[in-house]
Amino acid sequence: MTDNRATASQPAASQPAASLPTDPGPAASRPAASRPAAAAATAPPARTVPPGSSPWQLARRELRRRPTVRVSLCVVLLFVLMAVGAPWLGALGGWSPNEFDKSAIDPYLAGRPLGPFGGIGSAHWLGVEPVTGRDLFARIVAGAQVSLLIAFAATAIVVAVGTAAGIAAGYFGGRVDAVLSRLMDLTMSFPSLIFMIAMLSVAKDVNRIVLMTAVIGLFGWPGVARVVRGQTLSLKHREYVDAARVAGAGSWRILTRDVLPGVAGPVIAYTTLLIPGMISTEAALSYLGVGVRPPTPSWGQMIAESVAYYETDPVYFVIPSVFLFLAVLAFTLLGDALRDILDPRGGRT
Repeated sequence: MTDNRATASQPAASQPAASLPTDPGPAASRPAASRPAAAAATAPPARTVPPGSSPWQLARRELRRRPTVRVSLCVVLLFVLMAVGAPWLGALGGWSPNEFDKSAIDPYLAGRPLGPFGGIGSAHWLGVEPVTGRDLFARIVAGAQVSLLIAFAATAIVVAVGTAAGIAAGYFGGRVDAVLSRLMDLTMSFPSLIFMIAMLSVAKDVNRIVLMTAVIGLFGWPGVARVVRGQTLSLKHREYVDAARVAGAGSWRILTRDVLPGVAGPVIAYTTLLIPGMISTEAALSYLGVGVRPPTPSWGQMIAESVAYYETDPVYFVIPSVFLFLAVLAFTLLGDALRDILDPRGGRT
């Protein structure tokens, strides 16, 4: 009897040990309903988008909410108006960009501007250029027209060529994609700044503004093309694109009606970020002496000429440098904001 009871009690004694669950830990033992609540409590608040808002309405709303972007937008508009109205602004100051004023410089001090701060006064609002006496306000305004004209024209070429190549590579694929992708890699492999200097140095009797625009645009399109290609690859198999294809729509209609609006947001954001780079490139080439030639004024050219006078007339060096810095900074801040709004996946998280 004793042996039977002991034998029968062994499974009963071992059963609780076998059925004991392993320790799930504090995270797993928490109720399932409480885990999403805790995760939601620690996650950053999502941006609420009003129903029915278009990307442009969202962009305007976000631009109004950010004071830094409002300031940068005002500065950008100011520079654009300055470039558009350069002839009238120069006439308002009373001087043309290439007009000499010998009465504003001291011939006995190597042409140093008369008066404090580089000759700033009622006659010359930003002072005068040493030795020649040319009005700095008129030259800064004319330089803004040249710099922004080259930057905007080169950016237009880059965006047009890059968007066309990126959409074609992403939508058609196959050999078209292979050829265009290798062309992008080949163009990006060139040392662009050295090649620009070489091309601009050998060109003599040509329009420098047109040549700089073409050369800068030649090396800038692969970046836009890669962005557009990736966006097109994600769009070409969407339901509305497949529906248009099944309905008998041609490739041109699909690309212009369905694919192009889908890539417009990232392209606009990327375009705004391209402009400050184009302004800097034009200034760098003019600074090195292969860009805009005198007497046509340019910010980079003025900075290069002012280096020789930075000890005797520092204002001459500071003024074009400040204008170049403000233009690049304003366009960069505006481009960052537009990228975060129109292309949130490609912006900062």
